[in-house]
Amino acid sequence: MRTNRCLAFTLIEVLIVIAIIGILIGLLLPTVQRIRDAAARIKCANNLRQIALAAHNYNDSLRALPAGMRYQKGRDPYLLMSWLTQLLPFVEQDSLWRVTQTAYAQSQWPLNNPPHVGLTTVVPVFVCPSDSLARDVEEAQREHISVAFTSYLGVEGKDLTTLDGVLFRDSRIRLTDITDGASQTLLAGERPPSADFQFGWWYAGAGQLFTGSGDMVLGVQEKNVLPYALVPCPQGVYSYGPGSIRNQCDMFHFWSFHVGGANFAFADGSIHFIPYSAARVLPALASRSGGEVVELP
Repeated sequence: MRTNRCLAFTLIEVLIVIAIIGILIGLLLPTVQRIRDAAARIKCANNLRQIALAAHNYNDSLRALPAGMRYQKGRDPYLLMSWLTQLLPFVEQDSLWRVTQTAYAQSQWPLNNPPHVGLTTVVPVFVCPSDSLARDVEEAQREHISVAFTSYLGVEGKDLTTLDGVLFRDSRIRLTDITDGASQTLLAGERPPSADFQFGWWYAGAGQLFTGSGDMVLGVQEKNVLPYALVPCPQGVYSYGPGSIRNQCDMFHFWSFHVGGANFAFADGSIHFIPYSAARVLPALASRSGGEVVELP
């Protein structure tokens, strides 16, 4: 005589299956996250590569790299304009460049918005996908205006006083002026906006003491020369290392949301991921004619 039996899992078997699934998910999620991080880092490096290529095209057209920030004792017709804004025609942003030229013709001071629509325009190539601070328009806490940001700051040299890099206030450095070698000299690197969204504007900005420092350019061993009431941080020196979205003082050094380091563009157009452990070599890489010989990490 045949009997029909109902097949079923015991409670112990179910628990074992759930445990196995949980372990597999636990192993899979970090792998997926690493893949996403790697993809974002590659996209971030590609953005920097486009910016470096645009800088080369600018140099070919105008016989010098753009000024890190335009000032000329407050009399520049493009007052406080960043080097990234000057690159707009070379990163396929011709229409935004025309609007910017019109805006400056109507109102020189870039905080008068409108007509400066660029101040609140997010330009994707200027933003690293991993940078959660720069992806959206935010309110600068001091001026209480809406601002768009960049993840990439020009390298002005050791700090805002040395002027030994390639992008600083009123700079007009030609690629041929880089006697250390373009492949041995930093052009730009990653640093997210400041925690108060007061620094890191791509369009224009004063930075420290109207030098652009901290806004669109930065030294690799920067100092804080602002009044403590404006930026409650020690004077420094600040060196390359990890940062935090909550720490205002991290605005004074290069850092990124990638694990272990940040992407940097060199003056020859190459892109390198430099680990934080290589902070000691950045001053040599930041100078355009210091005569240093540096082995890249």
